[in-house]
This record gives sequence, structure tokens and C-alpha cells, in this order.
Amino acid sequence: MEGIFGYFLYIMRGSGTTLALTFGTFLFSVPLGILGAVGKVSGGKVLRYILTFYTWLFRGTPLLLQVFFVYYGLPFISPALTINSAFIAALLTFILNYTAYFIEIFRGGIESIDTGQYEASKALGLNYRQTMMHIIFPQTIRRIVPTTSSETVNLVKDTALVAVIGLSELSRSAKEIVTREAIITPFIIAAIIYLALNSVIMYVFRRIEEKNKIYG
Repeated sequence: MEGIFGYFLYIMRGSGTTLALTFGTFLFSVPLGILGAVGKVSGGKVLRYILTFYTWLFRGTPLLLQVFFVYYGLPFISPALTINSAFIAALLTFILNYTAYFIEIFRGGIESIDTGQYEASKALGLNYRQTMMHIIFPQTIRRIVPTTSSETVNLVKDTALVAVIGLSELSRSAKEIVTREAIITPFIIAAIIYLALNSVIMYVFRRIEEKNKIYG
């Protein structure tokens, strides 16, 4: 039992990177995703083209390749672009990647609202900002909660990719013990921790969904 407990503590230290990347990415990418979605829905033509290209680029290429490019590739473009911290490079890449996904999630949610809602708001004398804040966004949130929950669960699992640039996260910590001790137990412990983290995330989003559910 002492061995298993020791493995657990070592893997949990690695999970600090997993949690920091997850919450840091979510904290920045959701607000940026909302702004980007509004820009795609109601921005000017040039802004919509830029955002469309951005989402196409980051959703159409592997996250692993993006991590490599930001950490290893940017210095070849210019030494001034070098990011010495592997964690900062990973966080920046994850924010850029997940912002692209959240832009499309929120855009789809906004565009799913019936146009009659906008017309009714206009008839009530509400301006565009008031309409979005008080009418459109509350309905959008109710519709995108399940998709956002799934994307956040994917985010937790995607953090395992940062091991390729030397960061010791949850999966890598488990692999180090497996390589050293030639046992499979650390992988089982890591799987349980992943399941626990994602269960908490799904529970939180489920409560949000229930709280915002409209009963007819």
C-alpha cells in the first residue's frame, strides 16, 4: 500500500500541470470565444474573414503540431519570438486552439436563436448590446452547455500532449513510474484521476444545465 500511495502522490504532483493548463485555457479561451463569436455574427466583413481563417487554421491542424510550432518553430522565425518556458508555450497554444473551438460553439448557439427574438427586442426599444446581454446570451448559454462540457473534458485529456515538450503532467508522471518500476499500476491510478477530474467537470456542467433549464 505504501508503494501505491507513493505512486499516487508522485502522479498527483504531475496533475498540477494538467489542472493549471485546463483552468488557464478555459479562463481565457471562453471569453475570447464569446468575443470571437460575436465578431463572426455581427462584425464587419474583414473581421469575419479574419476570424473565419483563424478558426479554420486552428481547428484544421493537430494540436500537437501547434504545440511543436509555438515552442520549437517560432524561434526560427525570429529569436524575439522564443518562449523559454514550456508551460507558457503550452498554455498559449491551448488558448489559441480552444478559442477557435469556442468561437464556433458560441457562434452556433447565437445563430440558433430565432430571429423573432431580435425583432421583439427591437420593438421593446432595446439596443444591440442590451439584446445580446439580456435576451440572446442567456438562451445561448442554455443551448451550448452540453457542447462546452464535452469540449472541456477533451481539454483535460489533451493536456497529455504537453509531455512532448518536456512538461511533467499527469500521464507523463505515470509513464515515468511504469518505465522505472515495470508495473502497470500507475497507469490505472492516472486513469482514475482523469475519470475523477472529468466527473467533477461533467457534474458542474450538469448542474449549470439543470439550473438554466426551461420547463414547459
